[in-house]
Amino acid sequence: MTTAAATNQKHSTTVASKPANPERRLLSLDFMRGFIMVLLALESAGLYEHLFEATKGNVLNGFFLQFFHHPWNGLRFWDLIQPGFMYIAGVSLAFSLNKQWNNGVGWNESFRKTAKRCFWLFFFGVLDYAVRKQGLSFELWDVLTQLSFTTLVAFLIFRWRAMAQMAACVALLLLTECLYRFSHLPGFDQPFTDQHNFGNYVDLVLMNKINGGGWVAINCIPTAVHTIAGALTGKLLLSETKNKLKTILIAAAFCLIAGYGLDYLQVTPI
Repeated sequence: MTTAAATNQKHSTTVASKPANPERRLLSLDFMRGFIMVLLALESAGLYEHLFEATKGNVLNGFFLQFFHHPWNGLRFWDLIQPGFMYIAGVSLAFSLNKQWNNGVGWNESFRKTAKRCFWLFFFGVLDYAVRKQGLSFELWDVLTQLSFTTLVAFLIFRWRAMAQMAACVALLLLTECLYRFSHLPGFDQPFTDQHNFGNYVDLVLMNKINGGGWVAINCIPTAVHTIAGALTGKLLLSETKNKLKTILIAAAFCLIAGYGLDYLQVTPI
């Protein structure tokens, strides 16, 4: 009886010592982050090129074509990887800030942590492509340098109301549109033509080079919308709002219709 009582008492103490609301990871976010990392690893290994060549003349060839960027005006699965990475960074930011503020961390300290993180993202983004065969290189196209900007923007407006953050997203997209449409620079006055647009001009000024693949450094402005959208999603998931998945799906459908609609109407191409 004494042994049994001691065992029960120990069990009760163990149960009581567990927190009532233990912190739980967002497994869907972990899965999405891991999924993107695996896809990038397979791309670095050259698997997609091999499978694409091996399936020529086969119905699977069109499937593996989705693992390559569209040359210019169009959208494939692989074009969603970078926006997806920016998006999950925003969701992670929301969960991180929620944890910090629940633990009594002030806004100023959170800002210092975020600014420090952004600095290192920028540093390693530049370092990633700094050493080349022909010598040192300075490039701002890496996803980490882009993320250093988008994370800071998402943090600075994180406490705004959802509608205000959405308005900020629209403003960022309109700013990008105006920069491309109304900057009439000789040789770079074709808004949506590769190698002849405003983004290419900025790269020439900043880095004295233009990316042959169409990437531009000021893509950090519109892609900040992806990180802000992720932060909004994170805040939604952390809230007591009902039908969260329905809200996310409706917002996603609206954005897809708007994007494809602008492309179809030849207003702004994808």
